[in-house]
Amino acid sequence: MTPGQHSCRALPRCVRLTLQKPQPKSNGKVSSLMPNLYGQWRAPAQAAPALREAEEAAPSERLLQRIWQHQRLQRDQLKTLDGRKVRVLHPGFWNHEAGPDFRGAVVQFACEPPRSGDVEIDLRPAGWRGHGHDRNPAYQIVVLHVVWEADSSAACALPTLALKSHLDSPLNELRLWLSHDADAPGLLAGQCSAPLRDLPENILREVLQQAAHLRLQRKASEFAARARQVGWEQSLWEGLFAALGYKQNVWPMRRVAELLPLLLARELKKRGAMFALQARLFGVSGLLPNELTRARASADNYLRRVWDHWWREREQFADFILPRALWRFNGLRPANHPQRRLALAAHWLDAGNLPDKLERWFSAPIPDQKLEGSLLKILQAGRDDFWSWHWTLRSARMTKSQPLLGAQRVTDLAVNVVLPWFWMRAVVGKSDALQRAAEHRYFAWPRSEDNAVLRLARQRLLGGTKAGALRTAAMQQGLLQIVRDFCAHSNALCENCRFPELVRGLNASSGGHDVADEL
Repeated sequence: MTPGQHSCRALPRCVRLTLQKPQPKSNGKVSSLMPNLYGQWRAPAQAAPALREAEEAAPSERLLQRIWQHQRLQRDQLKTLDGRKVRVLHPGFWNHEAGPDFRGAVVQFACEPPRSGDVEIDLRPAGWRGHGHDRNPAYQIVVLHVVWEADSSAACALPTLALKSHLDSPLNELRLWLSHDADAPGLLAGQCSAPLRDLPENILREVLQQAAHLRLQRKASEFAARARQVGWEQSLWEGLFAALGYKQNVWPMRRVAELLPLLLARELKKRGAMFALQARLFGVSGLLPNELTRARASADNYLRRVWDHWWREREQFADFILPRALWRFNGLRPANHPQRRLALAAHWLDAGNLPDKLERWFSAPIPDQKLEGSLLKILQAGRDDFWSWHWTLRSARMTKSQPLLGAQRVTDLAVNVVLPWFWMRAVVGKSDALQRAAEHRYFAWPRSEDNAVLRLARQRLLGGTKAGALRTAAMQQGLLQIVRDFCAHSNALCENCRFPELVRGLNASSGGHDVADEL
């Protein structure tokens, strides 16, 4: 029987993964390259941009962000524009998505108690209102506005720090230093980073796996609670839609899924059913544009067809149409746009019997190395005349067609929706065999692509360990669960966090005997 194969008669036990460090390979030849040759190659290329700039040229916002991240400042002399002394206890974590530039900073003004919040960086104080931050709820907990220099604008809306007179080196010197890809500052590492680094590899793996199992249970319990209200199949649809919403649009996508019984109650003609489903999903979501592009014929033609269908049904669904303001688009990759995700969901609904297909997939004997591909085959939509060639309802036609679903999103759907759903059904049904089968696939699933959340978690907890060190999706999930359980309840300084001390205790006990059985 192949790994991962199971039936009513025989099921695999949950396996423990063994991480093996790859051995360096040698071709037996001694390098004839001059020491630091590459560094000598690289230096002129990196210096050139700085040398071309005038000495007093203003920095870009990105350069200011990097200066702030590395705190290349005269830190003991910082004062806000209104004269208050400010101490930066932690600069926060660089946010590469929508919202303030740095999250979770800790700053202290004069003799006040330290304050936790966000930091926004602009070239000048006027950028706060000019960019609309004062009207954006995402910026409500900004505690410090960092700028390059003051301007003649009106009084600052919140504490503002100008960096121009507080740099620890000339600006062009900082440009050159930062152009060499300076390592992430050590202060990004949490207090648990050192003790975790000292843990034996097998113990660290066990900690991550146990955290991952708890995360599996937590997600599964959400399905159980929802299934008690709407049934198992509807709870699955809601989980799938929510996962397609990525981070920004989980709740509006879930709400669209809650409306599926209503949307599917009206009979669909067999011919053109999939297009009709797309029209209903776009219509009730509130994502249908009211205007044509007037410049992109393929997008306009498709949009006209959608509206021709939707206007005839709009009245009966009018009470359920979502406000467009619920949706978030800033920082979204084109592939994650909710219009494109709803188009994929329409394909699932049109194909029919998705829960049954997943049941057959779960009970089939599939080798571990083929799990991802086999699930992708079920969830991938067929070729779509419009959506294979467009990111959104108004975008230009792509030169090359793109699938509606990729391997990255399949992994997210597997570990966050499909496997927790099957695991909880097995628990409720008191089937130890099926429960072990779900756990086997969960812990065997290959790791997903790195993302901003995982990168920050690795930097904080594992000292910037390379992404490949987390060999499975479960190890990634375990790391995220630790962040949720501990980091989310502390601040950037790790104040009052018990996790570092717990790891030190685990480290001490591992010195005399194998503690794996105690975990």
